[in-house]
Amino acid sequence: MLILGDSISAGYGIEVDAGWVSLLRQRLQRDGLADPQQVVNASISGETTSGGLTRLPELLQRHQPKLVVIELGANDGLRGTPLLAVEHNLSALISTSKQAGAEVMVLGMRIPPNYGRRYTEAFFQLFARVSEDHQVAYYPFFLQGVGGHPELMQLDGLHPNSKAQPLLLDNVWPLFESLLTRQGR
Repeated sequence: MLILGDSISAGYGIEVDAGWVSLLRQRLQRDGLADPQQVVNASISGETTSGGLTRLPELLQRHQPKLVVIELGANDGLRGTPLLAVEHNLSALISTSKQAGAEVMVLGMRIPPNYGRRYTEAFFQLFARVSEDHQVAYYPFFLQGVGGHPELMQLDGLHPNSKAQPLLLDNVWPLFESLLTRQGR
């Protein structure tokens, strides 16, 4: 399993063991669904869809994952990257992963409203559209129940704190469970 994400999955500002990916490893081991040692966190703070796309072929070749989780796009949105570029990159990330024989899960994201309603809504909707076009597992808003709650966010208001990490995992756990059960793990 390959997690390709940005600072949220890299555990920016918190202890590595407290991040949602570490909690995922613990839950996989507890539930006997997968070997937690086979969860590769290739997330980098500040990563964009174009950066992930550049790194992905080598990661796929080295790790040969059965599942690729794409948690990218927020930094593209925060930088005002043209939506067609984000959509193209996200689509290429999915296609490249599928061509390598991996199933794909996309974790959607929202950006703050100060980028204008038109851009922020179109940004949010592109995750659903690309996921549907490629017929991959999709969670609409990874920070659901976390974003906008100051007690769950770091002082910057952008990054979830350690209290939020179990909630992030709970958001996407049903998708993980479904995919791993279907794969016979």
